[in-house]
Amino acid sequence: MRTLVSPGALRTRRGKIAYAVVFTGTLVVFTFAFLFPLYWAVTGAMKSPAELAQSPATLVPREWHPESFGQAWDRMDLGRYFLNTVLVAGGAWLVQLAVDVPAAFALSKLRPKLGNVVLGLMLVTLMLPAAALLVPTYVTVTDLPLLHVNLINSPAAIWLPAAANAFNIYLLKRFFDQIPDELVEAARIDGAGPVRTLVKIILPISRPILAVVSILAIVAAWKDFLWPLLMFPDPGRQTLSVMLQRVAPDLPLNLLVAGMVLASVPMIVLFLVFQRQVLAGLGAGSVKG
Repeated sequence: MRTLVSPGALRTRRGKIAYAVVFTGTLVVFTFAFLFPLYWAVTGAMKSPAELAQSPATLVPREWHPESFGQAWDRMDLGRYFLNTVLVAGGAWLVQLAVDVPAAFALSKLRPKLGNVVLGLMLVTLMLPAAALLVPTYVTVTDLPLLHVNLINSPAAIWLPAAANAFNIYLLKRFFDQIPDELVEAARIDGAGPVRTLVKIILPISRPILAVVSILAIVAAWKDFLWPLLMFPDPGRQTLSVMLQRVAPDLPLNLLVAGMVLASVPMIVLFLVFQRQVLAGLGAGSVKG
């Protein structure tokens, strides 16, 4: 396998120094690119409103105001909106898993007729801009077919449109394709039906990809703005992203930034806790027997 630098060159003193310099420089640049926005947001929240608005901006606050986070929590009643967002994101996650996992399993292992056509039609939806789907989706949730129920101000208005996610179904199917068919056939010989095979055989060895899909589903629902804005005209039911935009004109800038930082903390913690599973799912290409 050829690389930019030959193994022989890397064994020399000059090659080792060059490698160390390039590797360290790349690591520093990417670390700075990812961490500096977080630093800027956290320190911005702890500046006074006047210092935060001044130009040129200060890299380090002249006076530290950590109490901004407590003031933002109390003034914006963030506890209520955190609960609203957890309800929306948690429900969207559960509904997506309930729909996407069986769909991917059926397309991968049960192989129904016209399965590839169905998958292709699902993937075509990824080519449509999200704005093009707003009107038909809005009309649907305001008058749910057959039931004729209006879902405005209901979390179900977020859960149901998020249920069939073509990208997540594709990710799950690709992972399930790597699971040997012999495992499914053995379960079938032992008398296990499709549901039992999915629950007892497929899901236990699919934890990495389930973690990836879960993170994608939760983050998408947590940070979504436009659709919750349309679905929750009642201020008491709004999610964090919608509430922060609504109160922005009436808040000091440092409190608004503090609220944004607090709103992002759960997603950062979630990724840090499950980063190994996420990386394992993204890099999974085969299943060892």
